[in-house]
Amino acid sequence: MEEGVFKQAVNVAQLPGIQKASLVMPDGHYGYGFPIGGVAAFDLEEGIVSPGGVGYDINCGVRLLTTNLTEKDVRPKLRELVDKLFTSVPSGVGRKGKLRISESELDQVALKGARWAVEQGLGYDEDLKHIEENGCIKGANPQNVSKRAKDRGRPQLGTLGAGNHFLEVQKVDKIYDNKIAEKFGILSENQIVVMVHTGSRGFGHQIADEYIKIMLSAAHRYGIELQDKELACAPLSSPEARKYFSAMRCGVNYAFCNREIITYWVRESFRDLFKEDCELQLTYDVCHNIAKFEKHKIDGETKELCIHRKGATRAFPAGREEIPRTYRDVGQPVIIPGDMGTASYVLVGTEKAMEETWGSTCHGAGRVMSRHGAIRRFRGTDIQKKLEAKGQVVRATHPKILAEEASEAYKDIDEVIKSVSLSNISKPIARVTPLGVAKG
Repeated sequence: MEEGVFKQAVNVAQLPGIQKASLVMPDGHYGYGFPIGGVAAFDLEEGIVSPGGVGYDINCGVRLLTTNLTEKDVRPKLRELVDKLFTSVPSGVGRKGKLRISESELDQVALKGARWAVEQGLGYDEDLKHIEENGCIKGANPQNVSKRAKDRGRPQLGTLGAGNHFLEVQKVDKIYDNKIAEKFGILSENQIVVMVHTGSRGFGHQIADEYIKIMLSAAHRYGIELQDKELACAPLSSPEARKYFSAMRCGVNYAFCNREIITYWVRESFRDLFKEDCELQLTYDVCHNIAKFEKHKIDGETKELCIHRKGATRAFPAGREEIPRTYRDVGQPVIIPGDMGTASYVLVGTEKAMEETWGSTCHGAGRVMSRHGAIRRFRGTDIQKKLEAKGQVVRATHPKILAEEASEAYKDIDEVIKSVSLSNISKPIARVTPLGVAKG
């Protein structure tokens, strides 16, 4: 980890009302205010909320779909499938989607989340049971979102975006726990699964940008001493905090809806090629960037806290009521995307995470090289040739995207997973590897 990560963690530890400790997950790297991979809990009376502890890409998250296909079924049509997915799901910086919605419809997306997609025939009702917060977090208020944010969000619904966002066709490479894997719909090695990684696009980015400025003034007004201006915050009891939460939740719901719509087009693409025999079931959809109110134990007493997870995944154990009934006896599915050249993982939450990390774990491999550094060092065309030599099919809007997402720019995902496994804050269930990649 860069030295700056430790400095940022120290700065977070000095925010008002923080409980126990400022935490960084093993995929941690330098971020805005909070380190990416940062987790912090705050007391409701003395604590704060900080947009830097959520991040610009509100509810950047990932979902896993399982299929009844195997590598043998898909391999002959892999290139055609990836081309179809790349065309069906718009991607790229500022790229507009196929949907055209009004501002009033966007407000409904912000209020209803993934349910809006279901109501429009762009999603399945049964999916909602397998999304964090059932695909809609309560307390959103579109009136606290600017017209600028709405103008950015309207044309981008149903799009992947750029950077580390991706759509991958993967195969199950290894299963570590057959019983739990079966619960998650992972039945055998070489089974085809699909991973979708994206967030709230320009809508969430604009919300974050505007509220960071509001919080900077608020921190000064409430006499909060900031070690770093990027930690701009306001007391949880303040009107500024309440407004931020209501706007942030709009971004959260937008992202849930965005991933649900993308999933609809993924299903259509598979069925075009593999006909009605093809089934894609949603295992789970988890947030990576969010602040939430949750109940946790401190010194044996249950207390409601405001949990910031920025580049971190909720990893609740068996028995928590927030987990879908399907998984409540085994624990929450935890989906950890790696980089396009290596692997991703499916884990399960543990009791140890509740004791040590507020029920949290890593969210990916984590960068070791900046995007600009990777572009200077690697050529996208070389990366593509290297991946295709391994049997992968790769589509991207520009070679630079492949350069900035080169495997060498990331930590070793296998080592990151070993660290969360050895510390027992989450348990590996299956390892999946990419066959086809679509990136912005």
